[in-house]
Amino acid sequence: MYILIGKIVGTHGIKGELRIISDFEKKDLIFKPSFKLYFGNDYEPHQIKTYRRHKHFDMVLIDELNDINDVLKYKGLNVYILETDLNLANDEYIINELIGYEAYYLDDYCGKIIDFVYNNINNLLILEKEKVFYIPYQEYFIEKIDKENKKIFLKNIGGLIE
Repeated sequence: MYILIGKIVGTHGIKGELRIISDFEKKDLIFKPSFKLYFGNDYEPHQIKTYRRHKHFDMVLIDELNDINDVLKYKGLNVYILETDLNLANDEYIINELIGYEAYYLDDYCGKIIDFVYNNINNLLILEKEKVFYIPYQEYFIEKIDKENKKIFLKNIGGLIE
């Protein structure tokens, strides 16, 4: 399964470095040399040659493309990775996996995670029952995640879901 991790918003310099905007939570696992990225709706595969941070951009050189003219066509495309390439341990997860999980607070069902959004400070889980609620995706609010049963147990959310 492909996971959206960001978007190519431009280039930098004449050597074809790509500027990627990404709020992906596990950047340290993907933005490294030899990791495979997939561009656009056709999931065109490319391998990272070099990586660096510049301001709020993730900057990559890909494959053997060393000229700005070779990479201009990628501007505006979404960037994906393969979920299997992450090699997460059994107790690790990414926020995308939580979509569809049932949420519980004090042993009561309080809705289903339908999506998440980034609000420039942190990720928020979008929880839906009769109404839509936003729960910060932080350790302070998440007691436990049960991957096997697709359940998330929340804490300290009194007032957030009323």
